[in-house]
Amino acid sequence: MHVAQKFEHLLDTYRHADGRKWTGAQLDDATGGVVTRSYVTNLRKGRIENPGYEKLRAIAKAMCFPPDVWFEDDLGEGRSIDQAEQPRGVAGRLEHVFEVVRNPKTGEPYTNGEVARMTLGDLSEEEVESIRTGAARDPSVGQVVALASVFGVEPSYLLDHESPPLLDEELVQALRDEDVRGITRESARLPDRERQLVLGIVRQFRDQTCTGAAHNETVTGLSNSVAEPLH
Repeated sequence: MHVAQKFEHLLDTYRHADGRKWTGAQLDDATGGVVTRSYVTNLRKGRIENPGYEKLRAIAKAMCFPPDVWFEDDLGEGRSIDQAEQPRGVAGRLEHVFEVVRNPKTGEPYTNGEVARMTLGDLSEEEVESIRTGAARDPSVGQVVALASVFGVEPSYLLDHESPPLLDEELVQALRDEDVRGITRESARLPDRERQLVLGIVRQFRDQTCTGAAHNETVTGLSNSVAEPLH
């Protein structure tokens, strides 16, 4: 979905306190001029295809929705900004991903040049370095999506969060699977009680799988013992 279409959907979903859609003038005032009236007009008309994250975050804060909703395919389901984690730093998240997701050929972290080449022209080595070090404080949507694609994580993971990154190598590998990402995405939208039920069901399947594997190993071991000649 084009960013202009997403913006229209968000304007319709997260309305002003008066019940109407936010106007360019209202967003200009609410963001302290970070997002001007003309910027809002150009964004709505599709003239801005790759807006900077600082602009998107300012709009999200003013309209009271989590910034990562910009990166969701289905645009979320009416979550408020209170349910979102507070800013932490794209650079910090990206650095953590660099450390966790290693080059399978060398076992070492990817270099900025390697990552740039893996984006197939979307990012230069200098741009990767500037985002990684925090020198580029306002990476564009396209740049965030390109980096997320390289490392096999959701773009929203690279957004600002207050809490420390919880991504480990096992989780990164799991999130490369589309089914796992789908289960995670849908589960995250459930209330706490329903999430616990889903977790219980998943663990039940895991335990059954492990029990079945252990049983097969036992049967195999007994069969081998019977087959061995007695001395």
